[in-house]
Amino acid sequence: MCTSNTPKQTPVRRRAVNAALGQAPFDLLLINGQIVDMVTGEIRQVDVGIVDHLIASVHPRGQFSQAEQIHDLNNQFLSPGLIDTHVHLESSHLPADRYAEIVVAQGTTTVFWDPHELANVLGLDGVRYAIESSRDLPLRVICAAPSSVPSTPGLEMSGADFRGDEMNTMLSWPEVAGVAEVMDMHGVLHGSDRMIEILEAGLASGKIIEGHARGLSGERLQAYLAAGVTSDHELTSAADALEKLRAGLTLEIRGSHPYLLPEIVEALKSLPHLSSQIVLCTDDVSPDMLLENGGILQLVRLLVSHGLPVTDTLRMATLNGAIRLQRPDLGLIAAGRTADLVVFDSLETLEPKAVYVQGKQVAAERRMLVPVKANASVSAPRDTIRLTPRCQQDFELSIPNVTHGKARLRIIKGARFTQWSEITVDVRNGVAVLPAGYSMIYVQHRHGKHQLAGQLAILEDWGEMKGAIATTYSHDSHNLVVIGRAPDDMMLAANTLIASGGGMVLAQNGGILAHVAMPIAGMLSDAEPAILARDFKALRDLSAQVAEWQPPYRVFKAIEGTCLACNAGPHLTDLGLTDGSTREIVEPLIEAWSTETD
Repeated sequence: MCTSNTPKQTPVRRRAVNAALGQAPFDLLLINGQIVDMVTGEIRQVDVGIVDHLIASVHPRGQFSQAEQIHDLNNQFLSPGLIDTHVHLESSHLPADRYAEIVVAQGTTTVFWDPHELANVLGLDGVRYAIESSRDLPLRVICAAPSSVPSTPGLEMSGADFRGDEMNTMLSWPEVAGVAEVMDMHGVLHGSDRMIEILEAGLASGKIIEGHARGLSGERLQAYLAAGVTSDHELTSAADALEKLRAGLTLEIRGSHPYLLPEIVEALKSLPHLSSQIVLCTDDVSPDMLLENGGILQLVRLLVSHGLPVTDTLRMATLNGAIRLQRPDLGLIAAGRTADLVVFDSLETLEPKAVYVQGKQVAAERRMLVPVKANASVSAPRDTIRLTPRCQQDFELSIPNVTHGKARLRIIKGARFTQWSEITVDVRNGVAVLPAGYSMIYVQHRHGKHQLAGQLAILEDWGEMKGAIATTYSHDSHNLVVIGRAPDDMMLAANTLIASGGGMVLAQNGGILAHVAMPIAGMLSDAEPAILARDFKALRDLSAQVAEWQPPYRVFKAIEGTCLACNAGPHLTDLGLTDGSTREIVEPLIEAWSTETD
């Protein structure tokens, strides 16, 4: 005789069923709302009943009235909470609790955080810090397991080195939902042992694998997908976006490169239909931009302003994101789903009037109803700049075996998209004389993993620096980077960051123009969000007195990515002048000769 155990519903689920049948009151009833239906694209006039964290019923207006609380939405528009499918919280320079305080009030209720900036400084401890510091927040933080630590092994050195064992460890943690962006494209395509281990761990886990397919097309793009990668946010043009979508990648339209949005929108509108494999992400947002304009909210508004239908845009920011993250409990206003909701005043202005997280109202009029508290049991990682003060000679490009003469050097041309170039310079007292119109970049390892001296290279098409800019937030190894001309200003900028535990600084004429300290891992600030946003904006604005910016590529943000050696072209790292295409460290000096007797 066969026997079976009778399945039991949880008490909350049972209460939701009874409330939906009219046999029990709702905990909360939202009346007179207009929901944006992410399945059909319709705008429907309904009421929504909530029990605990669950949506129990979506029903005709006035059908039920029994509830502990009733909120009248006054014909405003109800959407699922917004989902950010790829973000580095570290780019806001805010700890998780302060980041949550800003974005939740804007309607973002879920983020997929790739903490590879913290991981590149602190290793597995950095990922654990990300997880622990984001517990018990009103923001649902789902973590990805960083795959790019460092992003380009052999060309740079960060504070850790992740391979298969580390990936298996992180994927075993329940808070981790997949492999973070696979930046080592060369390693994937050429079958490096490290990338094979990392990808096999991801595939075996059954969790998602995020991509970073910058510049890949044709057979190289197909090969990258064949390795198991399923998404990409590194879009460079409309044609690039369409090729990747047609290839089968989930397209992550990001807000950090807004100049691309108009052409991407036009390309998407040309398609017969909009795939569920189009989602939205912020990737990197500075603290002032986050506070002033918003994260995913700003991206939604921009896409709508460029002509993408608002219902399609919101679906990308909600249901599509939930599908991508394999979270069937999110992204839809439907019975049985989690009650993460945002109330918009209209579908034109998209101003968030109220935000609900797991059935409880947490924000109104872009303000949290209750302050967000940090996890008191978590200690922030400090003292990560393992450097002694630099001297002026560290910022002089020495030419060996020539006291007075000439030297022909390989140099870096361009900001975001770099190319090789050459220059012949004068040599005086064994030091290269920097010609007018050129600048210098210096990179110094800061994690204590090797003792090599700082590396120097000449920059072309960066303009002529009138001072120095320095940062310890530099993708992706986050070493100390200084760009300038005058060795004394470069030294001052570097030593200011060494003393403050990291951050960003401007130096000019022997003084400090602006300084934002980031003593937590050399990338996060202790300051209140409004103060940090003010100071960061002031530093960025003042940077125009030091640098000759030329949008869209030669901009302040380019400082953070100028050492990203996984991308094609030349980049300076802590190990030397590198070629991202050939994966080689290249000697900058081509030849040198004396022009007078020493």
